[in-house]
Amino acid sequence: MQDEKNISEFKANDQTIIENKELNFLEALIPVILLMALLFYNIIFADGELLGEYSNQIILLIGGVIAAIVGFFNKVSINRMATEIWENLKSVFIPIMILFLVGALAGTWLISGVIPAMVYYGLQVLSPEIFLPASVIIAAVISIATGSSWTTSATVGIALVGIGTALGINPGMIAGAVISGAYFGDKMSPLSDTTNLAPAMAGTDLFTHIKYMSLTTVPTIIVTLIVFGVLSFTITTSGSADVSNLLNTIDFTFNITPWLFLVPLAVIGLILLKTKPLTALTTGVLLAAIFAFIFQPDVLNSLGESKLSSVITSVFTDTQITTENEKLNDLFSAGGMKGMLWTIYLIICAMVFGGIMDGIGALSRITSALLSVATSVFGLFASTVVSCLGLNTIASDQYLAIVIPGKMFKKAFEDKGLAPENLSRTLEDSGTVTSVLIPWNTCGAYQSGVLGVGVAEYFFYAIFNWLSPFTTLLFAAFSIKIKQLKSSKNA
Repeated sequence: MQDEKNISEFKANDQTIIENKELNFLEALIPVILLMALLFYNIIFADGELLGEYSNQIILLIGGVIAAIVGFFNKVSINRMATEIWENLKSVFIPIMILFLVGALAGTWLISGVIPAMVYYGLQVLSPEIFLPASVIIAAVISIATGSSWTTSATVGIALVGIGTALGINPGMIAGAVISGAYFGDKMSPLSDTTNLAPAMAGTDLFTHIKYMSLTTVPTIIVTLIVFGVLSFTITTSGSADVSNLLNTIDFTFNITPWLFLVPLAVIGLILLKTKPLTALTTGVLLAAIFAFIFQPDVLNSLGESKLSSVITSVFTDTQITTENEKLNDLFSAGGMKGMLWTIYLIICAMVFGGIMDGIGALSRITSALLSVATSVFGLFASTVVSCLGLNTIASDQYLAIVIPGKMFKKAFEDKGLAPENLSRTLEDSGTVTSVLIPWNTCGAYQSGVLGVGVAEYFFYAIFNWLSPFTTLLFAAFSIKIKQLKSSKNA
């Protein structure tokens, strides 16, 4: 009979953190090492298809089975693991619904002419010389206003990828610019859930956290803008000379009018009014469907037996609008809700693996081991960063990458005489922003699915995201703006 007296748990902001006294550090690492080895081989040597189209998903489930076996040997019941899996799956129900709606949004915004109109006008305003830094700034502004990197990608992100692709700019560069701006805004917005969660875990208040976080975040985004500015002047584009032909083709295929911008403006307006994302995105789908009947009857007639069937098809399955320009043919295609299934399956499998790892106590064991070697102030910061990165990889969830290290390291920061905003800033610099760099993390899967650009393609160009942990470590190494507790006399 299994004995769970070795199991203890505590809750933090609706997240349960489980500790298992029976499990040692090496045992906790077994599923992680095997998972990383399989994923590495699949991505590098098997071109992502070691076990077929859904290789990453199957590998995550294999990792979950290995973790469950480790759990059995450490007196963890199936019921305990199943409970944590269920809790994880419940936590991603809304994101999965959002993904389905984003798929429907992409399809209806295409047939209604919304995306073509964005591309049409964007080509005339955004030249290749300023496109990448402009994309960073546009995404940052929208993300600060909405508090959501996900919403930013689902609206202006899709449009910017379309415009940049038409200009002949590398899609990975465009996605990297959009993600960099979106996550800068997400971090700095008081409306963001992670920006509220990090100070709550560390024991400081929201605006102290934002003010202190700006010390590392602002220099990082400035460096990001400089890099993208240099890239914009050095890249060779194939689309700039062909803009007039692209504009003529779009104008011939669709009825382009500024009225079409009412649809994305309505969605952004609803979000600014604190409307729930599901409601805002559903409104965007319905408005786009109506606008398709009004402005694009010829397009609808060319796609199906009836206008209604064309709209329904765009919501649920593949839509392809053929033009005389091959570049636009690739751009004017959408997968509807069906196109989001690969991403949704990846998220579900990641949640199964993360749930089992949490259920057997492996996540807290790994974090505790990192904490035990943090003997210096810099070591404490470094252990927090590594813990956040590791949990983004293992648990596949940015919230757990904030909650678990936040709870585990809070007392250690106090013992070193460090103000709690040091911890909250580090959690955001390494937990929030790096989640999008992991293909099987909910954020990485979402962004790659919505923007249509793989994580491997945009990873290098998501400059703000991978530079942020280095910035926070640099500040720690040279004791730059490391705030002490008022009662502490330590340097």
